[in-house]
Amino acid sequence: MAKIITDEKLIDELLERSVEEVLPSKGGLKKLLMSGKKIRIYIGTDPTGTSLHLGHATNYIILEKFRKLGHEVIFLIGDFTARIGDPTDKISVRKQLTRSDVKKNIKTWLKQVKPVISFNDKENPVKIMFNHDWLSKLTFEDVIKLASNFTVQQMLERDMFEKRMKEEKPIYLHEFFYPLMQGYDSVVMDVDIEMCGNDQKFNALIGRTLLRKLKDKEKFVFITTLLENPVTKEKMMSKSLGTGVFLDENDIDMFGRIMAQPDENIPQLFTDCTYISLDKIKKIKKDLENSKINPRDAKIELAYEITKIYHGEKKANEAKEYFEKVISRKETPEEVKEEKIDEGERLIDFIVKIKLAQSNADAKRKIEQGGVSLDGEIIKDIQTKISKAMDGKILKVGKREFRKIVVE
Repeated sequence: MAKIITDEKLIDELLERSVEEVLPSKGGLKKLLMSGKKIRIYIGTDPTGTSLHLGHATNYIILEKFRKLGHEVIFLIGDFTARIGDPTDKISVRKQLTRSDVKKNIKTWLKQVKPVISFNDKENPVKIMFNHDWLSKLTFEDVIKLASNFTVQQMLERDMFEKRMKEEKPIYLHEFFYPLMQGYDSVVMDVDIEMCGNDQKFNALIGRTLLRKLKDKEKFVFITTLLENPVTKEKMMSKSLGTGVFLDENDIDMFGRIMAQPDENIPQLFTDCTYISLDKIKKIKKDLENSKINPRDAKIELAYEITKIYHGEKKANEAKEYFEKVISRKETPEEVKEEKIDEGERLIDFIVKIKLAQSNADAKRKIEQGGVSLDGEIIKDIQTKISKAMDGKILKVGKREFRKIVVE
């Protein structure tokens, strides 16, 4: 059995770093953590896509800190709730997923988060659970009983529903069931703490109400900070929008995506996504504000630290060297993948075929914006066709993609 650690310094940092709010109180949770009692904590994520991002990783880093203190932690995969569709921040209904969709999406999840969670610890292992195991077994009578604990007015308090009503957009009945089902997860797992982002606060409080009514038990809601641009207030990471830094990216792309983040995002990304000390982060933030360091240099350190977590020190160094050589000095990398192409084929079709563009429209946009070149010469004509004269030349698409053309 894992020993419960009550080191006040560790607990204080746990309650300070990347934490937006603790309900009902941070002081109450600190008292519980200092008591030496073993508690159960969970965080749930719906597999609405195949990739997890740094926003998810922030929560998993904190979950691992709870585990290292000796507490029981649950990695919940919302394989049932994903099929309902969380209406959070959505001005229109989500597409409902099939069971097959969900299984496909979670295929590589554990591999993606292994760098920040110790799944192999035998003394205090992480519990992996799936809410399909219990939610799929609820009868219609069970659901009616759960629903009787809340009013329609309570559900309509959600911002996105209010917005839809004002805009005369539909609110589907099944969307009301999402917070109900997420809330029931807390009851089944009998947890002491639910971790979530601020966008899940409503759902977590529904669970707190259900746990109190059905089991006469209080639950802490541990709300982590969202990765949000401090200027635009837009999310830095979004599965549905396809933006941000994803955990299944290779080292080069991960490093590059971090370097592409706006300068104002640097301090929070250091805080929420690295293991750099808070004292050092405060110094970096102060130096940025006083123009003592170049934001680009701070971002290189940030990209290195994050890439190191998910790909190791060697790959992080290689990604840094690649960035400085290829992106900053605009040199061609030493090793370039070869792609065979038939003479006469349109370049725009070729770019799509080798997956350097998502569609012909995307490839057209890249060419029109000057993002495609051959041996450094920008291609301007979208009707350009492959000729023998292009054999052996280096095709560059965007800032980081290079291919050597082999004309057949």
